[in-house]
Order: sequence, then structure tokens, then C-alpha cells
Amino acid sequence: MTADTDPRADSAPADDGPAVDGEGPDPDVGQGLLDVDMGPSSALAHLYRGEVHRMKFWRERLDQTTNWAVIVMGAILTYAFSNQSNPHYVLLIGNAAIALFLVIEARRYRAYDVWRSRVRKLQENVWAPGLDPSQPIDGEWRRELADDYRNPALKITAEEAIAHRLRRVYLPMFGILNGAWVVRVTAFGGETWPASAAVGEIPGTAVTAAVVVLFAAATVIACRPRDWHARGELRTENLRDGQPRETRTD
Repeated sequence: MTADTDPRADSAPADDGPAVDGEGPDPDVGQGLLDVDMGPSSALAHLYRGEVHRMKFWRERLDQTTNWAVIVMGAILTYAFSNQSNPHYVLLIGNAAIALFLVIEARRYRAYDVWRSRVRKLQENVWAPGLDPSQPIDGEWRRELADDYRNPALKITAEEAIAHRLRRVYLPMFGILNGAWVVRVTAFGGETWPASAAVGEIPGTAVTAAVVVLFAAATVIACRPRDWHARGELRTENLRDGQPRETRTD
């Protein structure tokens, strides 16, 4: 793109581009986005739109899994309390079903993070500098994005993906199911607890211990301190007062 074909050439100084790591301007950032012949529909703009579409598609798949998990949980709670003679362990089966949805959603979240991370990289290093060129940008973003296109790879571990989904959705669901189970075996059982928690030949004490251990393990996975590899996630609060406070460690 030459100066006589670029309408910005006569109005913008040559050194007015965004700084790269504070070392000087980057004249090539966003090059081609506003070509006179192509307008905003440049190759990079099409690339960005495609990545947003992929991210949206995987976001919808996450929501579908969550919706089914909520429906299953509601059906199990309704059945468990619809009749006193219904077995309490149907709520434990519900825990197992919700855990299966959690594993499926964590796998989908890892794929979703691939597209989301690309969108965030373009937003941070192309669109944000285009709106405010005074801030420095990452000088390696082109190489990193190109490497990601050459060799796509998952960027977060399965354990981190599970932790994300537990924090956002599934830990409260497990809490509701387990709380309902406690009410069911203590207030609606024909025997006193812990005998009322027995499942077949398994004594109630062992069943209760298993429920406590599994829920505690889920809580530890969700809440333990870690270095998050999913960059650009919204993990702040107090956003409206102009001074967001970071609540997680990136």
C-alpha cells in the first residue's frame, strides 16, 4: 500500500503507530485492514469474523451441555421428592450424571479456548491499537498467531478446564444435589441417619463418607490457587467503579 493510495498518508505522521514493547512504532500493525480497493472487508477482517464465528459456535455447544445438565438435575430432584418411597440414591445417580456432563463440557471448553484465545489476540494487538495507538503491544503476537495456525494445539489442561466449569456452573449444581440428598436421608428416610443413607449392602456411613470426599475433591479442584493458562477471561469484580480488582491469578 503506497502513500498516494492510502487516504491516511497525508493526515497521519509516519511515527504515529503503536509502540512495540515501548521500543518504537510498528508501522505494519493492521496493514491491509482499510485498503482503498477492499475497504473494511480485508483478509484480516474476514479472518477475525471467522474466528468469532467459531468461538460463538463452541460457546453455544457449552451452553447446550449446561442446559441438559440443569434439565437432568431438575428431573432427578422432582422424582426424588415426589414420593417418600422413592430411593434416595437416585440423587447420587444424579451426581454421577452431572459429573459426566462436566467432563463433556470441560472437553468442549478446551476446544472453545482455542478460538477464544485467537480472537483475544486479534482484539488486543489489532483492534485495540487501532482505536488507541498510544499503548504498547506485544511484538511477538504475529509469530505466535502464525505458529498457532500452523500447529493448532490445546492451550489449557483438562484439570484447568474442569476447574473453570466447576467455578462457573457445576460446583453449585453438585451443592444443590448433595444438599437435597442430605435432606432426603435425614428428614424423609424411614430410618435414622446414618442407617437411612445405606445403599443396598453398603452401610450409610460409607455412603456418606464417599459423598463428602467427592464433594470436597470437587471443591479443591475448583478453588485451589493456580496459574491460569486461559488468558483474557473475565476474572475481575467491582468493574463499575473504574478500578477493577483482580480476583484470580493469571
